[in-house]
Amino acid sequence: MIAGSMKHAFSALSLLLLATLCSASARQQSPADGSGHAVRAEARAVAYLAREVPAWRREHSCYSCHNNGDAARALMAASLIAPAARGALDDTLRWLAEPARWSSNGGGEGGADDKVLARIQFAHATTAAFAASLLPLTAVERAAEIVAADQHADGSWRLDASDSIGSPATYGTALATVAARRTILASRLPLADRIARAERWLSRLAIGNTPDAVAIAFAFADRDDGPDNWHRALEFIKEGQGRDGGWGPYLTSPSEPFDTALATLALAALSQRRAAPTFTSDARAAAIAAGRGYLLRQQLADGSWNETTRPAGQSSYAQRISTTGWALLALVETR
Repeated sequence: MIAGSMKHAFSALSLLLLATLCSASARQQSPADGSGHAVRAEARAVAYLAREVPAWRREHSCYSCHNNGDAARALMAASLIAPAARGALDDTLRWLAEPARWSSNGGGEGGADDKVLARIQFAHATTAAFAASLLPLTAVERAAEIVAADQHADGSWRLDASDSIGSPATYGTALATVAARRTILASRLPLADRIARAERWLSRLAIGNTPDAVAIAFAFADRDDGPDNWHRALEFIKEGQGRDGGWGPYLTSPSEPFDTALATLALAALSQRRAAPTFTSDARAAAIAAGRGYLLRQQLADGSWNETTRPAGQSSYAQRISTTGWALLALVETR
């Protein structure tokens, strides 16, 4: 039973990261997309991240889990359609290919929680690189062994700083758990107990914000059945979409690029069979199109998106890089 779950979950992960998870209905585009505006928006975002990702290592003494993690994942997905994206990943891929080096990363790593988060983000990017045929399975296996050691007894990957709602750069417990679980699934190592513990923790998670709802939607998107909170997660996503097409962190919050990117990706990851009856085919396609529309309107002239921060309105380079990575990933995965 677990083996079957692992097989299906890894298949879904590969499709998600390679921008082929979208169903025919999810590929339906709004009139704004059809004008070529979306293609130009993607190109601007790729140009921005292709400059910023390699620049961090040149200018600092460490590899950033924001530049070489979230932003790199977006460029990996975009590399299928934008050669410039692939060219910016060489140094990142060399770093990700040697997980044993992650613990000796130079620069300001911060405390123990920051190091755990960095390992999860690097592992997340390594998994994406494997799905895009940019790194071998052996790199994912080593990454999985590293993140597995950080799992808590309750099945989660919990950080002291992540008890609050997740953000683009800090993930939060639910997204961190889903990301770590993906790496373990992708590794194909005999770690079924780790996966089962993570799924038990996720199945008991109370749905109170968009990142948590999306985490549940991702975790059980490929399963024939799901826990009770699966249905609440989909309802939360449905109820949380604003009139502007975006999502905020809570049901009544103003829309934010990060939360919108997350929800749009979650809807694209669902097969129509799994989305029903909460979302009809037309409703799901419309929600995805509206989410894309919000992201396109929010993009800045330099190709980035204003950083989503908790609380909102703060200035953070790390959050801007990660927000832009998530937004670009959402556009690429749903094009």
